[in-house]
Amino acid sequence: MGRRYGEDVLAGDWRRRKVTPEVDAEADLVVEDAESGFCGAVVGFESGAVVLEDRHGRRRNFPLLPAAFLLDGRPVTLRRPTRPPVPAARRRTASGSVAVDGVRARVARASRIWVEGVHDAALVERIWGDDLRIEGVVVQPLSGIDALDAEVRDFGPGPGRRLGVLVDHLVPGSKESRIVARVNSPHVLVTGHPYVDVWQAVKPAALGIAAWPVVPPGRPWKEGVCAALGAAEPAELWRLILSRVDSFADVETPLINAMERLIDFVTEPD
Repeated sequence: MGRRYGEDVLAGDWRRRKVTPEVDAEADLVVEDAESGFCGAVVGFESGAVVLEDRHGRRRNFPLLPAAFLLDGRPVTLRRPTRPPVPAARRRTASGSVAVDGVRARVARASRIWVEGVHDAALVERIWGDDLRIEGVVVQPLSGIDALDAEVRDFGPGPGRRLGVLVDHLVPGSKESRIVARVNSPHVLVTGHPYVDVWQAVKPAALGIAAWPVVPPGRPWKEGVCAALGAAEPAELWRLILSRVDSFADVETPLINAMERLIDFVTEPD
């Protein structure tokens, strides 16, 4: 009869169950709450819950439930160490957020941030690169925004596939403001700064000048700036500009605010 019905379903180690690994919640261990998506470093404990701090310095408490957290994308159960965690000295990234050491870049999200060109992308990488890699956000340069509405349609934004766009010279009445007005989607955020070019978002003091040169109307802005500052060509001046940027302190506040809004928007859970 045993052969007639095949193997005994109770044969073997049927009691074995997949066990979620337990990990000590040591100081500065970076984990993600599996339910809310909140990602942060361990900074302590309160009332039996672990306290996580994200890259903005925001803190939230989470109970130490089984398999409640993700470590490098895999479920884990956090446990309180036998001795209280001692916070290490905080290192900051170029953007001013808390640096997270020893964490691999997150797999890229479907959401994206677009910028107008390669110079914008290089400056964003210089300041926010560490944050974007941890968040899994890819920054893509465009060749201008004249066809922005068509490119947004081709991208197909939607839930879990958000799009943030950083625009130069986004001021009332500008050509850029009229182009941006044609983009209407709850899954797209277009924001920007008031400067003619992203170069101008770098503080003059970082370059050792009192102010950016005033370029007469009708002359290409970069051409006029190069002539005024004695640069042979834009590529030469751009290399100098980028080399003088070490952190968010070297760029103007409107650019910082715009980028922080975009990062928050494309990383928000839908």
